[in-house]
Amino acid sequence: MNKKLIVKIIIDIGMTVCLLLLMPYSLLSETIHEWLGIAMFVLFVIHHILNRKWMAAIFKGRYTPFRRVQTGLVLLMLGLMLGSMVSGILLSNYIFKMVRIVAISMQAAKVHMFCAYWGLVVMSLHLGLHWNMVVTMTGRLFEQPSAVRAWVARAIAGVLAGYGIYACKKRWIVRYLFMKVHFVFYDYSEKVVFFILDYIAVMALLAFIAYYVGKLLRKIPVKQK
Repeated sequence: MNKKLIVKIIIDIGMTVCLLLLMPYSLLSETIHEWLGIAMFVLFVIHHILNRKWMAAIFKGRYTPFRRVQTGLVLLMLGLMLGSMVSGILLSNYIFKMVRIVAISMQAAKVHMFCAYWGLVVMSLHLGLHWNMVVTMTGRLFEQPSAVRAWVARAIAGVLAGYGIYACKKRWIVRYLFMKVHFVFYDYSEKVVFFILDYIAVMALLAFIAYYVGKLLRKIPVKQK
């Protein structure tokens, strides 16, 4: 495995960890949340710098169904990340408090929440579309392929995704996505680890769906011009 790929994997893991830690906003603290937001944005920029060749080729080559979906998710993630960062700065009570605009704080809070939850969805789908790389890399750790190992991995993923359905309902994810509720409700007696585990299950569910949709998209024949 080359060094650049290792760095990419570390950056992607860092982004995922930051995203999960950003979701339990009030269960941590506003200051930690703001610093995590900055860390997330920095990692996001580094991620795109490392993948600049892919970005440079966005208007080149043939667009397969898989590439259309992949590119669409990347562009959506870019917009959501910028919206989340700008609204977060406008809401800042600590790091960027000098630019806080109280008059638009309610609107900024709604934008921030919208971008945060849809960012969770889009990032999870993006991860799922590229999960075959993780599967391939994991397979290289073993000398021989194993059908039993493959089915055990699928079973674990299936159980985690199944729990993700329950976690979506438990955590009101759909309500937040469609702004049925404009404020996230937290149980302050709950340990943060349980909150994060539920969100990991939600991400696993979305990645699970995207992984198998991606496999289907790759099988769609491309019409020759």
